[in-house]
Amino acid sequence: MSNTIFDELKNGTTVTPQHPQIKDLRDNSYATISWLQKLNASSNPEEIRKILSEITNTAIDETVAIFPPIYINYGKHLEVGKNVFINFDCTFLTLGGIVIEDNVMIGPKVSILSEGHPLPSAERHSLVPGKIHIKQNAWIGAGAIILPGIIIGENSVVAAGAVVTKNVPADTVVAGTPAKIIKSV
Repeated sequence: MSNTIFDELKNGTTVTPQHPQIKDLRDNSYATISWLQKLNASSNPEEIRKILSEITNTAIDETVAIFPPIYINYGKHLEVGKNVFINFDCTFLTLGGIVIEDNVMIGPKVSILSEGHPLPSAERHSLVPGKIHIKQNAWIGAGAIILPGIIIGENSVVAAGAVVTKNVPADTVVAGTPAKIIKSV
């Protein structure tokens, strides 16, 4: 059996707009939007976790707290650990895969983007995936942006408004655009 477009993206393969399964990609994104409309209309924590479990096709632990709205393009490549807090108005582009380990805090308006596009204009409609891994006890500040292929180290802090373009070592604070190490914690 051949890989699907979703397998290819999760495995780091660039996908062009001519891919024979590109319609499946869009159809699944619209199905996720349908689930998100229900999730984002809810104020019941149990219902929010249940709907997110449907979106991710995994059990979301009862210790996870999410303040809607949240935006996800394809949830099946999103893994959420225990005791995770996701504040209002976050965006997760998950086609390349996003792992959020235990005890992670994510501030409002954070964007975690596991896919992007090539620079050459002739190729720009292709998707270039890059798995993002946020290790345990990390804190992602309000309005931060994490780009494809990034690892956020254990116990690290990404300051509010930072744009993370390189891996963040464990036990550090990064800030700025692009984010740079400013101190150890």
